[in-house]
Amino acid sequence: MKRLIIVFLLFILSQPSFAEGLLSKQATAFYSDNNRQKTMDLILQINEKDRTAQDWLLLGNVIEDNGEPDNAVFMYNKAIEKDKKFYKAYYNLGNYYTTKGQFDLAIKNYKKAAKIKYDNPYIYYNLGCTYIKMGDYKKARSSFNKALMYKKDLPEIHYNLAYTYQQMGNKKMFYRYMYNYNEMTKQE
Repeated sequence: MKRLIIVFLLFILSQPSFAEGLLSKQATAFYSDNNRQKTMDLILQINEKDRTAQDWLLLGNVIEDNGEPDNAVFMYNKAIEKDKKFYKAYYNLGNYYTTKGQFDLAIKNYKKAAKIKYDNPYIYYNLGCTYIKMGDYKKARSSFNKALMYKKDLPEIHYNLAYTYQQMGNKKMFYRYMYNYNEMTKQE
């Protein structure tokens, strides 16, 4: 019986999809521990055609963390090729394009991410920040309000809403959200 179990385990472990699934899980764990080199090493062991969208995203994240954001874009696009509904890749592309000042591309990617994962407050928050950079305070306000629908206790949303209302000349709402921000960040 032991011999049968050993043979079965060896068979399972020798299957590419099983082994690659383990590598993906290990890579994710190493990335969570901020071990970028080990993350990269594990994912590179997976055949390109067998990499998941998450694998491509992690490669992009590692490359971006290593100071090469322009090269990370390729990986995020590979993640999208693998899974058109992988909102995290669109989100990361939105972040990338915002930092490059390519706001139209940023907005396009954030909106795609929001269409897939409509209840993620960080998508709307970053979309709002992008609208602020463009000087479109009405759209920024709308995005921050959507973010608040899903996460009311994030001080940054309140701060940016206060700033947005200040830019729009609405002192009452500025004070309201600044008060919220100050209450949330008060030192005990």
